[in-house]
Amino acid sequence: MTGSPLHIAIALDGAGWHPAAWRAEDARPRELFTAAYWAGLVAEAERGLVDFVTLEDSLGLQSAAFHLPDDRTDQVRGSLDAVLLAAHLAPLTTHIGLVPTTNVTHTEPFHLAIGIATLDHASKGRAGWRPQISSRAADASHFGRRTTPQLTADDVRDSELIAKRLRPLFAEGAEVVEVARRLWDSWEDDAEIRDAATGRFVDRDKLHHIDFDGTYFSVKGPSITPRPPQGRPLVVSLAHASTPYEFAAHASDVVHVTPHDRAGTAAILGQVDEAVERTGRDVRDRPLLKFADLLVFLDQEPGAAARRKSRLDDLADAELASDAQIFVGTPSGLADLLLDWSTAGLDGFRLRPGTLPHDLTAVTRGLVPELQRRGAFRTAYDATTLRGHLHLPRPHSRYAQGG
Repeated sequence: MTGSPLHIAIALDGAGWHPAAWRAEDARPRELFTAAYWAGLVAEAERGLVDFVTLEDSLGLQSAAFHLPDDRTDQVRGSLDAVLLAAHLAPLTTHIGLVPTTNVTHTEPFHLAIGIATLDHASKGRAGWRPQISSRAADASHFGRRTTPQLTADDVRDSELIAKRLRPLFAEGAEVVEVARRLWDSWEDDAEIRDAATGRFVDRDKLHHIDFDGTYFSVKGPSITPRPPQGRPLVVSLAHASTPYEFAAHASDVVHVTPHDRAGTAAILGQVDEAVERTGRDVRDRPLLKFADLLVFLDQEPGAAARRKSRLDDLADAELASDAQIFVGTPSGLADLLLDWSTAGLDGFRLRPGTLPHDLTAVTRGLVPELQRRGAFRTAYDATTLRGHLHLPRPHSRYAQGG
């Protein structure tokens, strides 16, 4: 292996990414809404030296349809709040990054900013954030303040059609991220004095109004939360089409894409680069890391993963479909694929375990050692922050003198 080692993230969701995962032999459906269940998963990911985990969230119950709620009772429904869960996991871990998902269509940017800043303090610099827009119009009914586009069955057959219908929400989401970053900068790093002898806790001159006046929001600031340890926690987004690629170019530090082969990887990364060029982003100053998502079923014994997936497909009465490529095989075979695709220009991969905990432990105890043997993955954490793991610089506050 030559070049930089790979980065690996794990996408955690319920009992796993197969709809019937909760019925797998080693699944623990009775524990899905317990803190201990999630703590065990993240501890396993940290033992595998993974860069970060993402935690799914939404404003509505899960659904088999992308754009509509359903009334199914044979699949997992319900979840814990991702930011609160990450805050619980923070003191139970020491190195791994924690990246919760939040909805940015129906949530005020001030509240999002202080929540993620608090998580960064609680984790001592390991927080990330995945802002997500509302793709389902039904989410708006929880709030009664606005309506959002209702996608049709024709829309959801094409990622570009989805992105076109939701383009205003992506623009609004990018503004949410900009507000959050300004609020994170609104306290200078040395704004806290904490001098009991003189009675000065804070230097008021180093707290700044952001006076943001955008298309969708007007926010005065400053934040109520001191500047996060990372300066600005990492922003992560998932992108399938041109508008989400532009969102990533504007707003993200890491973008997850969903190619289905190496040629597709190169094509998608070319589209991301074009979006970066259109937006005028200087990637020398603000790097944009590119990860590919894969949904994985792994077993050391050839054929075993395929048998497991087949059984789950039978239980679900449908073959698994996904926006991401589905890999079914051995850790060694997956290592081959990762190293092949990485030559197209990827910085890393986010792996979605088909079932939990089985496919997570197959990654940490099978794939990771295989990549280490090939010199393609770390053998120890060499940083204590998420930015450090990804070799991204800590930004200065834009409001500080010389910032």
